[in-house]
Amino acid sequence: MKQRTGLFDIVNVLILALFACTMLFPFIHMAAVSLSSAEFVVGNRISIWPKGINFDAFAAVLSDKRILTGYKNTLIYVVLGTTLSLIVTTMGAYSLSRRNLVFGKTFMLMIVFTILFSGGMIPTYLTVRNYHLLDTIWAMVIPNLVTAFNLIIMRTFFQGIPRELEESGKIDGLSDAGILTRIVLPLSKPVLLTVMLFYAVQIWGNFFSALLYLRNADLYPLQVIIRNIVMMGVISDITVSSALGDKKVVLESLKYAVILVGTLPILLFYPFIQKHFIKGAMMGSVKG
Repeated sequence: MKQRTGLFDIVNVLILALFACTMLFPFIHMAAVSLSSAEFVVGNRISIWPKGINFDAFAAVLSDKRILTGYKNTLIYVVLGTTLSLIVTTMGAYSLSRRNLVFGKTFMLMIVFTILFSGGMIPTYLTVRNYHLLDTIWAMVIPNLVTAFNLIIMRTFFQGIPRELEESGKIDGLSDAGILTRIVLPLSKPVLLTVMLFYAVQIWGNFFSALLYLRNADLYPLQVIIRNIVMMGVISDITVSSALGDKKVVLESLKYAVILVGTLPILLFYPFIQKHFIKGAMMGSVKG
């Protein structure tokens, strides 16, 4: 049966295309400026196409040791933080999804309460300091270990798994841990990948925690280094910079190249789990 394309579909496509162009334009413009030669950049003659193509800005960025250190630190934070967050969130969500959990509703009310009200920046900083986490890797992992929103999504997903499967596991002699690892988790790949993406993106873009808790520049994540380089152009009138390596490049091209180098990896990661992402988010939002 042939489907008809109506006016509603055409308007939807046009709106989505306009929205996509709006989202993509900043990245295209940054790529064009970072790939253009200095004379066109200084003259502000770049729109969406690069002019006088050269790769000096990217070469300067990729040869700078601070960028490599930032990449290494960020990857450590993302891998360590995402792994621990996923483990703790899974264990908490599975426990809260059990109907026979003692004080289960009370625990859920306490978790939801943290979404509406938080302790604030200063109490959180004092807590981190009292536990001697300042200037350590753990300062970037422990304070944001579990997000209430992700916990609720995963708990709702677990509640949707048929009880008969778990009862059959008990008949076969499985413990609660065995039911979780051998029955529940294999059926929960969409929500696990979705929550993993949420945590990974959150940690990748997290520079505020580093500003609060880190003083050692060797522990700075990539986002803080990018911020410092971008701020360098805000507080001075420098047009040409040798801040990265010995090579002089236009500061505007340098900033955009740094931003692209810091953003592209997490964007390239998204398409690989996109199909699971949609399924996991939708199934986790069916019930409250």
